[in-house]
Amino acid sequence: STGLTEDQKEFQKVALDFAAKEMAPYMAEWDEKEIFPVETMRKAAQLGFGGIYVKPDVGGSGLSRLDTSIIFEALSTGCTSTTAYMSIHNMCVWMIDTFGNEEQRRRFCPSLCSMEKFASYCLTEPGSGSDAASLLTSAQRKGDNYVLNGSKAFISGGGDTDVYVVMCRTGGPGPKGISCLVLEKGMPGLSFGKKEKKVGWNSQPTRAVIFEDCVVPVGNRLGAEGQGFSIAMQGLNGGRINIASCSLGAAHASVLLAQEHLTVRKQFGEPLAHNQ
Repeated sequence: STGLTEDQKEFQKVALDFAAKEMAPYMAEWDEKEIFPVETMRKAAQLGFGGIYVKPDVGGSGLSRLDTSIIFEALSTGCTSTTAYMSIHNMCVWMIDTFGNEEQRRRFCPSLCSMEKFASYCLTEPGSGSDAASLLTSAQRKGDNYVLNGSKAFISGGGDTDVYVVMCRTGGPGPKGISCLVLEKGMPGLSFGKKEKKVGWNSQPTRAVIFEDCVVPVGNRLGAEGQGFSIAMQGLNGGRINIASCSLGAAHASVLLAQEHLTVRKQFGEPLAHNQ
């Protein structure tokens, strides 16, 4: 807590307490049984963790990026996998809050901030990971709608979440041809692949997200046509800090577990901690 303000210490304490009581005791079961802990995350949202850096007028907490980093680091001591999904959800809500118009902000953000609904970020494709500007998912405008075709891979929460922030190509090649659409589960033409088998992080489901002549109203576009790549990258600028904070929280918890083991485990008549 060195260097933190009194408010930040309070956020940290609330998040650490929540992690210890509501997450850590269930982390192994969530992973083993591949449970997406919806109700636990909704409890976290009651503490303001569903839209941490989203503006308060649509249900967000209005906190800074540093505050957010402190909170995610603390929550990750309880379950890194679940906190990492929550960080993606927060990133999606922030993107809608920041780049959406007033109607979009009021339509989507309140139910996402309360985690009544959950969001997924759809950028990666089977053929474009780090080279996001080469994505192929296309959206052709037809009147007041876009017709979306393509697929996204390794989407955290895919299939179990309600709102999908999708990067797609509405123009020519390269970053300037990319736009951002917000889709809702249940839209005709939106479907999901099978749940990926993973060696960890099983409290967040991961699936492909598939678009087959999926009709999306133009009113669901964030920002202008061609602004999608910029929106995606600005989202990731914060998302990368969030995910690093999750890793730091996991490392912190690991050190504490190792420390406890060294004081409890005895060999040759004394605790391991008594060795050099």
